Amino acid sequence: MIRKTLRTLVPVLTLVFLYAPILILAFFSFTNATQIGMVRGFTLKNYITLFTTEELRSMIVGTLLLAFGSAILATLLGTLGAIGSFYSKKGVSSAIRTVNQIPVINADVVTGFSICILLVVVFGISKDTYIPLIIGHVTLSAPFVYLSVIPKLKQMDSSLYEAALDLGATPASALLRVVIPQIFSGMISGFSLAITLSLDDYFIATYTKPATFDTISTYVVNATKGSQTSIKTALWALSTVIFVIVILIVIGMNIKAAKEQKKG
Repeated sequence: MIRKTLRTLVPVLTLVFLYAPILILAFFSFTNATQIGMVRGFTLKNYITLFTTEELRSMIVGTLLLAFGSAILATLLGTLGAIGSFYSKKGVSSAIRTVNQIPVINADVVTGFSICILLVVVFGISKDTYIPLIIGHVTLSAPFVYLSVIPKLKQMDSSLYEAALDLGATPASALLRVVIPQIFSGMISGFSLAITLSLDDYFIATYTKPATFDTISTYVVNATKGSQTSIKTALWALSTVIFVIVILIVIGMNIKAAKEQKKG
């Protein structure tokens, strides 16, 4: 009886621990409270401020453009790296796999600081060009795309590519028409993960971004140090919107996976 109770209680407490702070923040985003714990009435003021303040809109749009742009580049490089590693000799493949692990294991703060020193100090690239920021986020995300694509390549029949060449296809045509369709789901997973990593990043953006540009992460940290209460409470609304979007995406992916499994 006690074991059965613990099996139920532990997952419930874990979920409460994980989601209670988010739900509390979402609740207060619909109030006039200036700080958590002081309810003064319910309103949509925070959401109106979020979508009508030019500064906040620019920050959100800039963050999304950075996330999708860097994710596209990371998906391209990570996929090519995975394909190259898969079809290379054992020694070369092992070297690529080892090098790919470094950004994954390395701390983000070290990666961001290293990229800043290399590009800005050594090569003299101005941070106002956004180049260091984009390269930083691609460096952060591409290894995870590699890790998402490699399992799909291993599941694929390795002789398909050679068979396409024997049937007269060019290497580029065989890659696009035979290999890419087989690993496309892994590319989508890597692309989604790259967007998430870019949206979540703080340290790399801090070291590489232009002074006039802010991502959601850097803006939130700076806003908590300021004195504009309306901006702070609007960020509660932003957190709630992001949380709801993530929930809808997860539900949609689960429904799609269930339908595909049922068809299978």
